[in-house]
Amino acid sequence: MAGEHLVFDMGIRRDMDVHPPAVQKSVKGRTIATPQSVDESLRKGGIDPANVKTVIVSHLHYDHVGDAAAFPNATFIMGGDAEEFLTRAYPANPASNVLQTSIPISRTRFIGPSDFTESIGPFSRAYDYFGDGSMYVVDAAGHLPGHVNILARTNATGSWIYLAGDTAHDMKLLTGERDVAFSFDDAGNMVCAHTDKDKAVEHIKRVRQLLGMPKVHVLLAHDYIWYEANKDGDAFLPGTIPPKLS
Repeated sequence: MAGEHLVFDMGIRRDMDVHPPAVQKSVKGRTIATPQSVDESLRKGGIDPANVKTVIVSHLHYDHVGDAAAFPNATFIMGGDAEEFLTRAYPANPASNVLQTSIPISRTRFIGPSDFTESIGPFSRAYDYFGDGSMYVVDAAGHLPGHVNILARTNATGSWIYLAGDTAHDMKLLTGERDVAFSFDDAGNMVCAHTDKDKAVEHIKRVRQLLGMPKVHVLLAHDYIWYEANKDGDAFLPGTIPPKLS
């Protein structure tokens, strides 16, 4: 909607010590740097975070929830399954790597089955957020309960951008050059980056179909190759990601 500021995901916050012990353990020994927070990025682009009306959070992992306090007047949007998942987060569940207070529940709308009634492209479960076909919230089941993606129109001639969140952590998973892998935790248990691997793989297949479509730009949250190629260019505020024209 013209003139309305909407943010998708909030990145990593600087004060990592607020996160659950499980997160502290997982990042121990790693360098977690936040040279520019999301709210600072917005201000750089001339947008006051207090004027952001909507924050859509793809999912509840620590590297996506940022600091909700930076958006005091926003309504938060999450996939419906995240609501119940939060009841089993930290500190209610001491072992959880998700913080119950990541988002302000009193200002959060959880969208579920009654909202995901649209079909667009390869996606049968989408929500026409503004009701005008300009942006869809897509049910992206598999990675974490409530995981959602965004499909947004970027010009009037049919260009789109697909913000895939953590659908995959490497473009080679979308192209089919790699498969979703397992790793081992400290106890020797085999674990996957996705809570439901089968659903995640099915969603990856759907997103893969976008790669062959003209005028559709697919962007992963952790696409470091794209970041390195664009970090000094106009893809970041105060610039814009140009629409894909072919």
